[in-house]
Amino acid sequence: MSTPKFNEDDPITPTSPSPSEGSAASYTRHDSLWFVDGSIIIQAETTLFRVHMSQLSRHSTFFRDLFSLPQPPHLQNVTESQSQSETQFPVNGDDQRYMDGCPVLEVSDTAEDYEHLLRALYDGPIFGNNDREDFRVVSGILRLATKYLIDTLRTRALDHLAIAWPTSLKGWDTREDIARVFESETGQPRGLRYPSPIDIITLAQEVYAPSLLPAGFYDLSRYHFSQIFDPGQEQTRAILCCINPDTSLSMEDLQRLALGKEASSQAVPALIQSMSTQAQRSFPAYEQKRGAADGNDRRRWTGRGVCVSGAACRKDFTELIELATKHYLFDREQGCADPLYVAEELGQLKSAEFSECKACAYSLEAWAVRERDRLWKLVPGWFRLEVR
Repeated sequence: MSTPKFNEDDPITPTSPSPSEGSAASYTRHDSLWFVDGSIIIQAETTLFRVHMSQLSRHSTFFRDLFSLPQPPHLQNVTESQSQSETQFPVNGDDQRYMDGCPVLEVSDTAEDYEHLLRALYDGPIFGNNDREDFRVVSGILRLATKYLIDTLRTRALDHLAIAWPTSLKGWDTREDIARVFESETGQPRGLRYPSPIDIITLAQEVYAPSLLPAGFYDLSRYHFSQIFDPGQEQTRAILCCINPDTSLSMEDLQRLALGKEASSQAVPALIQSMSTQAQRSFPAYEQKRGAADGNDRRRWTGRGVCVSGAACRKDFTELIELATKHYLFDREQGCADPLYVAEELGQLKSAEFSECKACAYSLEAWAVRERDRLWKLVPGWFRLEVR
C-alpha cells in the first residue's frame, strides 16, 4: 500500500489527492468486482473495485483492524440521492475522497494483483499447474496476502508454489519428470514449463518464503553465467525472461548464486571421483579372496546377489568412469552443471535390466541414490541459505 496519511477521526480514507485531481472520468470500474452494495472502493492504478469491508475484514487482519476504527460522521450522512448522482470524487476540506457514498482507498499495488486477490477472497483461490501464467496469478495473490496479513491465503499460495519449488528430493524429481514430459510433448525446452527461477527468487525474498529459495537457486545455477547475464540464444532468453522485465537479483543474491555455482561445479568431478573410489571398494559387488590358510573364498554380498564376472565388471567400471569424465568434465555436455542429474545418470550407466552382472548394477544404483540424497542436503549450504 502507498503511504497515505490518515486523520485520527477518519482512519479509512487516505488524504492524498487523486492523480486526476478529483475527477473520476479517467478511472475504470472493474466489470465483475464492482458490487452495487459494496461499502468501500479500492483504487489500484486506474482501476476501481467496489467491494465489501466485511469481506475484507473476514479474511485480513490488516483490514479488520483498519475498519474497526470509527467511521467519519459525514460519510454516515451521505444521502442516497447524492450517491446516485456523483460523477466525481467529492472532496472535503481534508482532501478525503468519496465516490457513490463510499470511501476511496488508493493503494500502490497493481490492478492485476488486486484483481487476483479479490477473486480469491470472493470465489476461493483456483490455482493451476504452476506454469508461467499460473505464476502470474499465484505470485500476485501471495504478495498481497502477505502484505495484508491474509494468513490462510498466504499458506495456500506457498503450498502450491512448493509443488514446483520443493524442499524434498522426491518433490524435485517429480518436478523434473513433469518438465521432461512437457519437453517431449511440446518440443520446447523443459525450462519453459515453469516460471523463471529469477522470478521465484525475487518473490521468495519479497514475501519472506525461504523454503522456495534452495530449489530456485539450484535451478538457476544449472545455467552458465553467459546464459544468465548475456543470453545469446532466443530459447535461453525466453526461459529466464521474468514477468516484469525490470526484475533482477539483488547484489546479495548474486553473491549467493556465484558461491552456489562454484560449489555445484565442484560437486560433479567429486561425484566421478567418488564413483571411482566406490568402484575400487564395492564394485564388483563380490570380491574373491583366496584364504591363505583354509583356501576358502570370501564373498561380499550386496543384498541383491553377488558378482558373477569380477574381471569384466572391473573393466566396465573403468570404462564408465572414463566416459563420465570425458562427457561431463572435458566436453561439458548436457547436465554438466546439474550434479543431481549427473548422479542419476551415473547410477544408470550399468543397467540391471541389461547387465550380465545384476549385483554390480544394483550396487551402482544404490550408490547413486545415496549420493543424490547427500547432494540435496548440501544445496542450501551451497547458496548460503538458512532454511528452517
